[in-house]
Amino acid sequence: MTRLTPQDGIALVTGAGSGLGRALALELARQGFTVAAVGRRRSALEETQEQAPQGRVLIWPLDVADPAAVTRCVAGITTDHGPVALLVNNAAVYPRRDILDETAESFLHSVAVNLGGTVACTRAVLDGMVARGRGRILNVATFADLQPLPASAAYSVSKGAARIFTRALVADLGDRFPGIVIGDWMPGMLRTDMGIPDGLPPELSARWGVDLALRCDPDLNGAVFERDTEVLPPLGLKSRIKQALTGQRRRPRRLAPQA
Repeated sequence: MTRLTPQDGIALVTGAGSGLGRALALELARQGFTVAAVGRRRSALEETQEQAPQGRVLIWPLDVADPAAVTRCVAGITTDHGPVALLVNNAAVYPRRDILDETAESFLHSVAVNLGGTVACTRAVLDGMVARGRGRILNVATFADLQPLPASAAYSVSKGAARIFTRALVADLGDRFPGIVIGDWMPGMLRTDMGIPDGLPPELSARWGVDLALRCDPDLNGAVFERDTEVLPPLGLKSRIKQALTGQRRRPRRLAPQA
């Protein structure tokens, strides 16, 4: 199994000031990576930095909804600390507003963060990955686009569009640059500000996410995982018939986080 190592370069985690983003950054730091922790609030990023092994987390205050600022940030990271080998697009907002309370401006702000931030950060690291022929992009996703909850229109639309962006990236890059592995990961309902009180501890989910993020096998390109299990694409009629006739059924891959 091909895995990224700290020698491959920097790990960049967006939304790293709290919740799942902080847990992902800390888990990567514990595994020896230098982590560029990105988020809007410096004080929150400093708390993440204080919890990490000395010198492993570098903080970069940034609003990912500002594409020009994202470009400058990634350029600064690569100039000062080397190439970005891993990008985890985790930053998101979930305003929980009824559509009658949304304005066009508030709706599009969610789109600018949840979709625009993913696009901007991905585009900022891609040229370096293409030049090296290797890299990993993991987009933190959700099923919200398939089953939207009440008061979640902006979140559902923007996160659903980000899942389409993942598939579009694979369509554009998969054949030409198989060493750049891109996929979606749904961490499950978490015990965070954006989650639910009885959800999973983000530290547990982060172990699955980091295990998946460090797997750089080309056959994971376009794969979707929920928590620790692959979500298989639906089968067409011919595939279902073949499966019934042969008895051969593809089984989803499982993650086994490192201790």
